[in-house]
Amino acid sequence: MRSVRARAALGATVVVALALTAAGLAVLLVLRANLTDQAGLQAEVVAREVAGQLALDVPYDRLEMRDEEDHPVQVTDEDGRVVAVSKDLRAISGTGTDRVAPDPSPAVGGSADGDGDGEGDDDDNGTDDDGGSGPPGRGEVDSDEPHFGNGTATVDGDTADYRFASVRATTSTGVTLTVHAGAPLAAEQEAVGTVRGAMLIGLPALLLVVAGVTWLVTRRALRPVEGIRREMAAITASEDLGRRVPEPGSRDEIARLARTTNETLTALEASVERQRRFVADASHELRSPIASLRTQLEVGAAHPELLDVPGAVADTVRLQALAADLLLLARLDAGERPGRTVLDLGALVREEVSQRTGDRIAVTVSVPDSGPAAGRFEVAGSRGQLARVLGNLLDNAERHAHSAVTVSVCAAEGGGVAVVVTDDGAGVPPEERERIFERFVRLDDARARDDGGAGLGLAIARDVAARHGGRLTVDGAREGGARFVLRLPGVG
Repeated sequence: MRSVRARAALGATVVVALALTAAGLAVLLVLRANLTDQAGLQAEVVAREVAGQLALDVPYDRLEMRDEEDHPVQVTDEDGRVVAVSKDLRAISGTGTDRVAPDPSPAVGGSADGDGDGEGDDDDNGTDDDGGSGPPGRGEVDSDEPHFGNGTATVDGDTADYRFASVRATTSTGVTLTVHAGAPLAAEQEAVGTVRGAMLIGLPALLLVVAGVTWLVTRRALRPVEGIRREMAAITASEDLGRRVPEPGSRDEIARLARTTNETLTALEASVERQRRFVADASHELRSPIASLRTQLEVGAAHPELLDVPGAVADTVRLQALAADLLLLARLDAGERPGRTVLDLGALVREEVSQRTGDRIAVTVSVPDSGPAAGRFEVAGSRGQLARVLGNLLDNAERHAHSAVTVSVCAAEGGGVAVVVTDDGAGVPPEERERIFERFVRLDDARARDDGGAGLGLAIARDVAARHGGRLTVDGAREGGARFVLRLPGVG
C-alpha cells in the first residue's frame, strides 16, 4: 500500500481486531467459568441434601430429591454399584458409571419397602412398641470440597449437558456412599452462545467503523502535508526559492514540519544567493589580474623593451594566491574534514612568525615558556590550514597596523587554547565586526586592490576555525586597534 491513509486505517483495524478478539475470548471464558461455577454450586447443594439424608440412614427408596427433572441424582457405594437414582433418569455419563438401574441390596436402616424403623412408632422415651432399642445411630457427610465434572444425562427422554458434583456420605453402619448430583448447563451454553453471536455480528461492524474513522481522521490530519508537497513541487518546478510552504495554525508535528521546511528553504535560498555572489565576486576578482597580465604580455609581445616582468610576476603571484583561496573555500564548503594531527600551537606561532622576514612591522610574539602559565598548547587539526589562519590574521594586522602587531598564545577561558592577534590600527567598527568575515568584503573599498587583497582571508580563517571545532571573533584592543581571538579545543 502506497497510501499512508490506507496503511494507517489497516493498521488501526488490525490492532482493534486483535484487541477485541482477545477481550471477547476473555469475556467468554470468564462468563463460561462463572456460569459453570454457579451450576456446580447448585449441584453441590442437591448432592449435600441427599448425602444428609443418607447420613441419617434414610432408606434409598425414600430419599427426597427436589427438581428431579433439572437435577438428576445417582448414588453409588464403595464398590461402584448403583444403589439409588432419581426418578425418570434413563442415561448418565461423567459420574464414573453409566448404569441407572439400582443393584439389589439392603436398604439403609431397614428394608426397601420403607419400614426399616420397625412397624411401630417411637415413644417419648425413645423405645418402640415392641420394647426395642432407641432410634438408629447417625452417620456423617464428608465436609471436604466435592469433586466436579461435566457429563450428560437423559431425563424423561431429554438429553442435556450437566455439571455434576460428587459428595461422600457415611451411614451409621459405616457404609460409605457417593452422591452424584447434576445441574443443567443449558443456561451457561445459551448465555455463551448469545454473547458469542453478538460478538460475531458486532465485531465486523465495529471494525468497519474503526477503519472508516481512521481513514477520515488520517485524511484530515494529512491534508496540510499534501499542501506542503504541492508547494514544494511548485518550488522545484519554478526554482523560486523565495516561496514558502503553508504553515498550519496547529502546534503538532505537521506544523513543526512546515516550519522546519521553511527554515530549510530559507537556508537554501541564502546558500544559493551566497554561491551566486561568490561566483560573481570570484569572476570579478579574477578578471583584474588576468586582464592586467594579458595586457602586459601583449605589450611585451609587441614591444619587448616595454615588458614589465616584475609586474607580470606580481600579477601571476596574486592570481595564484586568489586561486588557492578559492580552492580552499570550495573544499571547506564541500565539507572537507581537517586532519587530526596533534600539534603545539605555540611552536606553530613561533615558526610562522620567524618566516615573515619581509613584514613592514615586526611581529611581537608572546608565548609563555616558563612560569605558572607555561606549557604545551596542543590542539588537533590540519597544520597547513591552521598555519593559513595565522598567516591571514597576521597579514590583516600588518595591513592595518600603524606601528605594532602582537600575537600571543594562552589558555582559553573554559578550556582550550587561544591565539590573540592585535594591532594598533584604526580598529573595526562594532557594527562591521561580523560583516568583515563575509567573503569578498573589504571595509576600505577605496583602497587599491594591491594593498587591500581580495577580501577572502578572514572568511577563510573563520571557516577553518569552525571546521576545527573552534571560533574566531574580533573586538577592540586596548591600543585602539583590532583584537582577533582564535579559540580552539585543546587535546587531553
